[in-house]
Amino acid sequence: MVKQERALRTREALIKSAATVFDRDGFSVASLTAISSLAGVSNGALHFHFANKAHLADSVEEAAAERLEGIVTAHEGTVGNALQLLVDTSHDLARGLTEDVVLRAGFELSRDQVRERSRDLHHQWHQWVEGALKRADGAGVLSEVTPEEVASSVVAATTGFEVLGMQDPKWLSHRTITRFWQLLLPRLAAASVLGDLVAAGSRPQ
Repeated sequence: MVKQERALRTREALIKSAATVFDRDGFSVASLTAISSLAGVSNGALHFHFANKAHLADSVEEAAAERLEGIVTAHEGTVGNALQLLVDTSHDLARGLTEDVVLRAGFELSRDQVRERSRDLHHQWHQWVEGALKRADGAGVLSEVTPEEVASSVVAATTGFEVLGMQDPKWLSHRTITRFWQLLLPRLAAASVLGDLVAAGSRPQ
């Protein structure tokens, strides 16, 4: 049991270290030596857990996908209005991309054209956004727009914030996401619910 726990901690440390190096250097440039050194383990220990760099990147993507799933399901059922849930979750995602290197690296790897992706976090996010908007539409809180066209706009914008945030964190700031929703909500929310929506998010930041 002790050995299993130690192996699990080592694996998690390697995934975080890999995410840090991928985030800093990019997948192509990142070296296994840099990853193992940052994790405080030998190259042999790294290869015990991961056959190669691609396998390690796959594991970072899987870990990031789990984190994304946690973000989009954390408050399901606790916010009555599906549009408000979408706003709140977008704030949570932006904060996660700022604070969690594994989540951030997972999104970066999903854009990487050098290797075959094991997961597509942008697609995962798109599916959830579209599902939330379809629920909003079914509840009558969307205006004269379709869930599909709104989902494309929201995903394009939030993905853009993610990419720009790699160079300047202000693109993922609470203020930036709030201003985005201040501009968009009057266009997509039904008049009957617009006054109840909080562009800054309904939960404490």
